[in-house]
Amino acid sequence: MNAIGPIEPGDDTYETRATGTASAGQAWTQPLRSRPLLTRHRRTALALATAAAVGAAGLSLYLTRPRPPEPPPPLYPSQTVAVTYKGEMTRPRAGDRSFSFTVSLSQDSGPPVSVRRITQPTTALSVTAAPHTPFTVKSGTPRTARITMHIRECGNVQRNAGLPFLVVTLRNVRAMQIQSFILGSAYAKDLSAALTAACPPNTDVMSKTP
Repeated sequence: MNAIGPIEPGDDTYETRATGTASAGQAWTQPLRSRPLLTRHRRTALALATAAAVGAAGLSLYLTRPRPPEPPPPLYPSQTVAVTYKGEMTRPRAGDRSFSFTVSLSQDSGPPVSVRRITQPTTALSVTAAPHTPFTVKSGTPRTARITMHIRECGNVQRNAGLPFLVVTLRNVRAMQIQSFILGSAYAKDLSAALTAACPPNTDVMSKTP
């Protein structure tokens, strides 16, 4: 027996209505508007996170980059300056109190060097230089100095010094040094001849300067 009655609506056949005063179309489109906004927020957050990661990586690379080595300190002045005997030794007569000769001061490299003083180790002699100290020696520009020996006491003069030398005080940006420069056999020979001429053997022409 077939039953006849009102037809019941099936599942999902009811019409969805909007609540309040909004229409059905507005109720359905409201969730769709929030989806593009949420996507933009995610993209912005992702871009910021990426930028932060790149910035952190760049900072780490900068901090850990290989550093260039520190430049070496300049050499000591005694390592760059040479003093060379150039001759021109005057020949004093017996009783003369002074004689002179020429030296060259040169530098092969490094910062300028100031020549602060030129002396010699014998107490019987004193030294003056022209130009007067201090003067400067620069790389590639040799300086010529005229050295004058003044005899104080003939009795204490070493006429046959084997390795006579000049004592030069040098200064550059790194240090000040007192360096002894041996001027070679030609200087030793000329110096001995000059001292012997000024202070003949077995005499004491100038035992002391007044």
